[in-house]
Amino acid sequence: MRNSLFLAAFVCLIIGCESKPTYDTIIKNGMIYDGSGAAPVKGDIGINADTIAFIGDLSQATAKETIDAKGKAVSPGFINMLSWAVESLIEDGNSESDIRQGVTLEVFGEGSSMGPLSPKMKEREQNSQGDIKYKVDWTSFGGYLDFMDKRGVSCNIASFLGATTVRDYVIGEDNRQATPAELDTMRMLVKAAMEEGALGIGTSLIYPPAFFASTNELKELTKEAARYGGSYISHMRSEGNNIEKALNELIEISSYANCHGELYHLKMAGKDNWGKYDTVIAMIENARKAGIDISANMYNYTAGATGMTASFPPSLQDGGFGKLRERLQDPKIRAEMAKAMNTNATDWENLYYGANGAEHVLLLAFKQDSLKKYTGKTLAEVAKIRGTSPENTAMDLIIQDSTRVGVAYFLMNEDNIRKQIQLPWVSFGSDEGSYSTKGVFLKANPHPRAYGNVARLLGKYTRDEKLIPLETAVYKLSGLPAKNLKLQKRGLLKVGYYADVVVFDPATVNDKSTYDKPHQYSEGVSDVWVNGVAVLRNNEHTGKRPGKALRGPGYKSK
Repeated sequence: MRNSLFLAAFVCLIIGCESKPTYDTIIKNGMIYDGSGAAPVKGDIGINADTIAFIGDLSQATAKETIDAKGKAVSPGFINMLSWAVESLIEDGNSESDIRQGVTLEVFGEGSSMGPLSPKMKEREQNSQGDIKYKVDWTSFGGYLDFMDKRGVSCNIASFLGATTVRDYVIGEDNRQATPAELDTMRMLVKAAMEEGALGIGTSLIYPPAFFASTNELKELTKEAARYGGSYISHMRSEGNNIEKALNELIEISSYANCHGELYHLKMAGKDNWGKYDTVIAMIENARKAGIDISANMYNYTAGATGMTASFPPSLQDGGFGKLRERLQDPKIRAEMAKAMNTNATDWENLYYGANGAEHVLLLAFKQDSLKKYTGKTLAEVAKIRGTSPENTAMDLIIQDSTRVGVAYFLMNEDNIRKQIQLPWVSFGSDEGSYSTKGVFLKANPHPRAYGNVARLLGKYTRDEKLIPLETAVYKLSGLPAKNLKLQKRGLLKVGYYADVVVFDPATVNDKSTYDKPHQYSEGVSDVWVNGVAVLRNNEHTGKRPGKALRGPGYKSK
């Protein structure tokens, strides 16, 4: 009997040694911020294939690769709720400016999306390309996601369906309402896109032709998307003079469709509107208390960035950019527009006036090489160089470049930014592309948020100014947006979830990009995994591209 017990114990010992747990990757000794907002705990994470396999003590386990995260934070991958990397990722799928901040998911679709495209839209898309050139090889919404899957990217991507794109496909760029038959066609396009993986409906209502859509049109499109679990996300009709009315429209649309609603880049734009903070936040809080699921995202800078064309009434763009360019060559219209640019308009969003003039409008991007010398200068400086008024200079640059001309408008108040960061229902989006510090990207100046939006939150506002605890910042960058987007097994460090993981140093994470020198990577993020594959190791990009197109709740596989 004694011999039998000894043999059994010996066998158990041997089996125990042989079954020592093994992982592809172990991240050990880190402070784990799980993305839920809970206080961090020290521990280890084991990754197998694309999945988090274990969280706890792995001191007795082995792995193909072990990373010592002692003294560092380990968190879920961060989610960029408003990304314009739709083209930059075609040029360079490494997504370095965001990966180096820990961003593992880029979310597209602010008003426009890369499908569906009519033949006319495809031709326009091809002909309007600037420094980044590519062949438009897809037609449908899902076709773009498939194209990116095949091309290969380091980050995950997802997209809302642009209501502007749907309207353009059916109506074009004219200022008129949809007929009942056209609205039915638009609903069909929404249905198709939701089944191809759209997250919901995205709008950008200060820009034509989106500006021309009625509230009813948007309600019907959103209701169709909500049937598939989609939500509504909007750059509202006003973030300034008429922000209360615009917010009421968003609440009305979300309530009608019975779906989650979200504001893009929450702000009170223009000095005259900075004092509306309390009113706007109270409106959102009251809607939430009434059971309407409203949230918002933001970027952490006082300047926005868009086109110079946002200095003109949308009616000037009835029929599209070509018509705008034509009209700007008419002396009578030019005189009217010069006056309009200096008007505190109440029926459209005048960003030129909101920025308080040409000294606060920074030129960022041109298509024509002959105009790139003005990149990084203010509109006032260029007007002085050219010997024309700022208003005429703005119109001339648009005509000569044959583009909207990329500019930054300094519109926001730093105190409001600090208060917004502390709101429990606010997440973050860069409203920019994801670039690298070489090649074609150096031909234009992006807004510094492209390189620093996340790092600025973690460094300046969380560590230095202590506006929110680090666990709250991580939640706002991961768990909160994942929940709002209804993503499956994303946004948390949890066994069985996809291994989108970030290792960063809370003591050194910092943004370096400036308006003068924007092409500078942020510091402090050392390691990033996307779907279990290391894309950043020891501060160096690995060149791996394991990213996937994440499909929305209505997705039906082929």
